[in-house]
Amino acid sequence: MNTASFNEDLAFDENRVKTKVLLETSFSKEIRILLKAGQIMKEHKTPYPILIHVLEGRIALGVHGTTQTMESGTIIFLEGNVPHDLTAEENSVVRLTLSKQDKVERLQEVINS
Repeated sequence: MNTASFNEDLAFDENRVKTKVLLETSFSKEIRILLKAGQIMKEHKTPYPILIHVLEGRIALGVHGTTQTMESGTIIFLEGNVPHDLTAEENSVVRLTLSKQDKVERLQEVINS
């Protein structure tokens, strides 16, 4: 059994989005994303389905040219190859569930670009 907390060590970075893999299971990777108000993850996509769950705060999620506000508690499923972007409307803690086959390095490339 493995445990982790999405609420511990919440150190937002003024200059960049922060990510941390909290759990890796036989079927998924559970990642915490910390976005300071105003920070953006530019449009990107993954070859595998994902879940985006806002644990705290509020983000604007852009998908297919429309923007949807996701408040604390909101969860959304996206199929693979769906271009999307995120903008933090306030300091936000986001849970991202990736397929086991997906690579965390791809997420780092999105943040660093």
